[in-house]
Amino acid sequence: MKREATLFEALFPILILIVLLTLNVFLFDDTLGGANQIALIISAAIAGVISHRLGLKWGKIREKIVSTIGSAMPSMLILLLIGSLAGTWMISGVVPAMIYYGLDIINPKLFLFTAVVVSAIVSVATGSSWSTIATIGVALLGIGKALGMSEAVVAGAIISGAYFGDKMSPLSDTTNLAPAMAGTDLFTHIRYMTFTTVPSMTITLIIFLVWGFRYDFSGAVIDVENVQTAIEGTFNTNMLLFLVPVILITIIILKVPPLPALFAGTLLGAMAAVIFQPEIIYNVAGVTNNYIKASYISVMQSMFGDVSLTTTDPKVNELLSTTGMRGMLDTIWLILSAMVFGGIMESAGLLKRITQPIVKYAKSTGSLVASTVGTCVFFNTTASDQYLAIVVPGRMYRKTYEEKGLSPEVLSRTLEDSGTMTSVLIPWNTCGATQSRVLGVDTMAYAPYAFFNIISPLMTILFAYFNIKIRKLQPSAKKEQQ
Repeated sequence: MKREATLFEALFPILILIVLLTLNVFLFDDTLGGANQIALIISAAIAGVISHRLGLKWGKIREKIVSTIGSAMPSMLILLLIGSLAGTWMISGVVPAMIYYGLDIINPKLFLFTAVVVSAIVSVATGSSWSTIATIGVALLGIGKALGMSEAVVAGAIISGAYFGDKMSPLSDTTNLAPAMAGTDLFTHIRYMTFTTVPSMTITLIIFLVWGFRYDFSGAVIDVENVQTAIEGTFNTNMLLFLVPVILITIIILKVPPLPALFAGTLLGAMAAVIFQPEIIYNVAGVTNNYIKASYISVMQSMFGDVSLTTTDPKVNELLSTTGMRGMLDTIWLILSAMVFGGIMESAGLLKRITQPIVKYAKSTGSLVASTVGTCVFFNTTASDQYLAIVVPGRMYRKTYEEKGLSPEVLSRTLEDSGTMTSVLIPWNTCGATQSRVLGVDTMAYAPYAFFNIISPLMTILFAYFNIKIRKLQPSAKKEQQ
């Protein structure tokens, strides 16, 4: 007979996970290469033993694991396609051209500010932080490296801008999911989010603006002119290459689903490579005098494997390497391991057991919102998926918000400010693992500089404690919900 877990039983697998992950940081140079995956699997096994002791049958546990992995499958497929897109966009010269012209038009002191704004505009237009970071973000990171800036700081700026759109765009899946869980409509949710989002983004922009003006560019690792010379000497930087990202962004705006949209972007990159970069095609393929054969080999290689392009400047070569789909496999392994852990924890109600006391003791509006934020962060950390970090707390707190007389948009805003925003700060979360791999910057390295993502949950708590823009249910709405 199934019984409810004690608080210690529910917490024990998480405590083991924390200990193992901490050890990995100190003992391994690359924790994504397998150490963190094994830590998650060991913790999942412990959670499985506890679940069995609680009376849960293995069949039920396995069902939940499969279901949880299934929910993450679209993310893993997208990740593979991002790997292939990065490869074809590199050999086609699309990303090098973005870096080349970007160095011409971007003022170094305004670069971080510009990176946030450009990423925000593209992500609002597309509704996708993932697509934004995989395309415009990769190019911006290359420009930042060419200017001699810290990769971690540049990645923080890109992610801050990209997740602004993930949060505010009506095309974003999380922007639609949060109001659905809370019981409000999309545009009420977006309008209400502006109260916390505008000050959060304003603070973020000011930080990066000041940072840029205080940055010393005299000791740049790579001279900008050398970068442009090396790129120009290796690639055909024809302006027509910009049709590729323009067409992809248009496809996404037209609401084509992510998988076919990214695959279309990959094929567009491949076509551009064959048309504009014959020397690169021959170089990557290692074939001469047969362009059809060379095109096939080089395009396939860029999609699935490693490509390292050689220029006149060895330092620039670091900007021009990709790993294709193969480079994403460690991240997919991490996501699978995280989903197994999250699935077992959820199957036996261990996650719900941990959050019960939080809901019980949340009395004031401030403490209720703070508890919701904490719960979303908790689910991002344990369930490793931003959708679960919105759906589960949304279900848990909806009735409590109603009983407190709070409008559903207060809950939906809180879910978005915390569930969406903090997902990219967790190394083994689907979002954190993906963006780390795509940008080639460790999650824990860029996390301190993703200011918008850090400020957003704090801002929503601040508004709640000071009772700023906390909308109450109207008497008629209360009756309807009763």
